[in-house]
Amino acid sequence: MHGWTDHRPVDRAAGAAVALSLMLLAAGPAWPQTAPPSLGLQSPAQQSAPAAPAPPQQGGPPPARDDNPGLINELGKLWDKMPKIKSPSETLEDIKGAGETLSNMAKPSTMVTGRAPCAVAANGAPDCKAGADKLCQSKGYKEGKSLDSDAVEKCSPKVFIPGRKREAGDCKTENFVIKALCQ
Repeated sequence: MHGWTDHRPVDRAAGAAVALSLMLLAAGPAWPQTAPPSLGLQSPAQQSAPAAPAPPQQGGPPPARDDNPGLINELGKLWDKMPKIKSPSETLEDIKGAGETLSNMAKPSTMVTGRAPCAVAANGAPDCKAGADKLCQSKGYKEGKSLDSDAVEKCSPKVFIPGRKREAGDCKTENFVIKALCQ
């Protein structure tokens, strides 16, 4: 012998072990294969085969939504919720309207008391705007708005005659402004 030993049985055993391992791996349970991250890009094969939805589990999380809640989709939703920007002319109109409102509010107002008669409108109702203006003008102001009024019934002395029946036109109601807001 040359110092060489016969390794053929060992080589055969090693080869058989490798072959047996490969057969067991092929016959055993398969491990899921995952694709590397694609940064949102998909190959044509991935696009054409949509994933089958998982069967609903009782007590588990709700099934996933169909829309993709990605960054672009979420930014689009946020954009839709933002208030619309006005044109310069619309903004100027808003500023003008606010200025008019402030000027109307800035006028000093004072409440006054007194007694001024209200005019009778065409429909017979009291019109106390003129009475409020008269009350405010008597106190040195330009115009006014009625805040409170009083009504009295004025009757002819005939009403007080014993045994006489009251007739239409014997009494009339007069209205007076007693409080007004003056400017």
